[in-house]
Amino acid sequence: MLTFPFDRFNKVPNRILKGLAWVMLRVNPGWCVNVKGTDPQKIDQPTIVVANHQSFLDLPLLYLLPWRMKWLAKKGLFRIPILGWIIFMTGQISIDRRGLRSAQKLDRMVSPIRAGIPGMIFPEGHRSRTGELLPFKSGAFRLAHKYNFKILPIVLKGGYQAMPAGSWRASPKQAFEISVLDPIDSSHFSSVNELKNHTFALMEKKIAHTEDKLTID
Repeated sequence: MLTFPFDRFNKVPNRILKGLAWVMLRVNPGWCVNVKGTDPQKIDQPTIVVANHQSFLDLPLLYLLPWRMKWLAKKGLFRIPILGWIIFMTGQISIDRRGLRSAQKLDRMVSPIRAGIPGMIFPEGHRSRTGELLPFKSGAFRLAHKYNFKILPIVLKGGYQAMPAGSWRASPKQAFEISVLDPIDSSHFSSVNELKNHTFALMEKKIAHTEDKLTID
């Protein structure tokens, strides 16, 4: 509330949330996080970040990245006490996927993306209950194709094993991996579906490649 008048893109609340995410993931001595591929040149052009969604822990994991993002979050998250308030104060965009104004809400990401703040969307739409990659919704790819934004895929591993969807109990030992893949130029694809399917295939291949590596002795 104090910073809102002069903090157009909610930089201060996001720094605070980034610190809270760091504490959440680093305070447990049985957890370790390996972050790969965070070259700042990967976001030097207008970019939409897409990541797989396995766990509540995906949010703090993504806050470990060395850049800030404008998130698209389900409307229901804003109603959760404390967490919903934090999401609201950081200026994230709520969306009701069943509503008719979803496309208009997506367009609210254009301004911050053009200002150098990558958009962040979970293209599966909700957390996977099996750890496997779910079919992608088209919104992120339609926006990228329309405005010629880059797509930056990120593969998260470990969240499903540590705290699967529907559970609030966390495993005391877990290795996490955040893999930032190479950006995808949306202008190289003739259709939204082609861009979406290409991104899905890259992420699915990366998930399979890291499937057996996340254990702590």
